[in-house]
Amino acid sequence: MVTTVSSKPARPPRARNAQRTDAAGEDRVAMVRHFNRLYTRQIGVLNRDFLDTDFSLTEVRVLYELRYRERTTATELGVELALDAGYLSRLLRGFDRKRLLVKEPSTADGRQTFLHLSKKGREVFDAVESRQRAAVAALLDRLPPGDQQRLVKSMHDIERLLVGTKESKVPYMLRSLQPGDIGWIVHRQGVLYNQEYGWDEFFEALVAEIAASFVKNFDAKRERCWIAERDGEIVGSVFCVRHSKTVARLRLLYVEPSARDMGIGTRLVDECIAFARRTGYKKLTLWTNSVLDAARRIYERAGFQLVGEERHHSFGHDLVAQTWNLDL
Repeated sequence: MVTTVSSKPARPPRARNAQRTDAAGEDRVAMVRHFNRLYTRQIGVLNRDFLDTDFSLTEVRVLYELRYRERTTATELGVELALDAGYLSRLLRGFDRKRLLVKEPSTADGRQTFLHLSKKGREVFDAVESRQRAAVAALLDRLPPGDQQRLVKSMHDIERLLVGTKESKVPYMLRSLQPGDIGWIVHRQGVLYNQEYGWDEFFEALVAEIAASFVKNFDAKRERCWIAERDGEIVGSVFCVRHSKTVARLRLLYVEPSARDMGIGTRLVDECIAFARRTGYKKLTLWTNSVLDAARRIYERAGFQLVGEERHHSFGHDLVAQTWNLDL
C-alpha cells in the first residue's frame, strides 16, 4: 500500500473562534473609548472653563497631592504621578514663585526636602476643590440615591480591575456615621492611646462620653462626623460639634497607624473646617495635649492658633493641655 504525501505544507487553519475573538477585542476597545469620550464630556473636561482656574489639570493634580499628603518630596510626587522629573521641577518652581509652596529641609537627610502648600497655596487649591465638589455633587443629584450608589460601586469595580486593590490611587474614602462606628471609635482610641502614650482607661471613658453625647444630642444641621474607611475597615475619624451659636468644636481626631502618611488626618481636619464655614460658625476650637505632635502639626498647617496651655494630671500622666482656635 502506497501512501502519498502532499508536497504543499499544511496551512494552520484560522479558526472562526480566533476571528470572533479579534472582533470581540475590537468591540471592547471601541466601547472603552466611547466611555472615555462620554465621561470626559459629562464631567466637563472639554469645557474651556473647566476648573475655572489658570492652572492646568496636571498642576491641579500636583496641588492635590501637596494638599493632602502629610509629608512628601519631589521624587515621591514624580513616582506617584508618573511625571517627568524636569517637567515636575518646572511646575514646582512655578508654585514657589507664586508663594504657594513651603519647603522644609529634612533633619535626617540634608539632601531631602519636604514639600507642602503654604497658607496661600491651600486657599488657592481649596477654591478649585470647592468648585469641583459642587460640580460632582450636581452631577450626582441628577440621579436617585440608589443609582448614585450603583454608580460609585461601578467606579470601584473599574478601579479594582484596572489597578488592583493594592495599587489603588484612591486608598480611602470618607463617609458619614453608621451604626457600630461609635463603639469602634471608642475602642480603637482607647487601645491606640494606651499603646502609644500609656494613657489609662480614663481616657477611653472620656472618648465614650464625648461620642455618646454626640449621638444623643445630634443636630444634623450643625454637626457632622466623618469616617475614613479603607478596604472596608475604619482607619480614622473626626467630629464637628456645636459649642455655641457661633463656635464649633473639632473633636476626637484619630488615624490608624497603618494608614498614616496618607494625608487622612489633614483631609479629616479640612472637611471639618469646610463644614464649619458652610454652616455659618465664626470660630472652630479644639482641645488637645502637647504630646500629640502629629495632630498639632496638622492643626498648625490648617491655620489654627494656640491660645492657651494648662498643666494637668490625667489618664495616668502629667500632661500639658492646649486650646487651639481658628477664625472662620
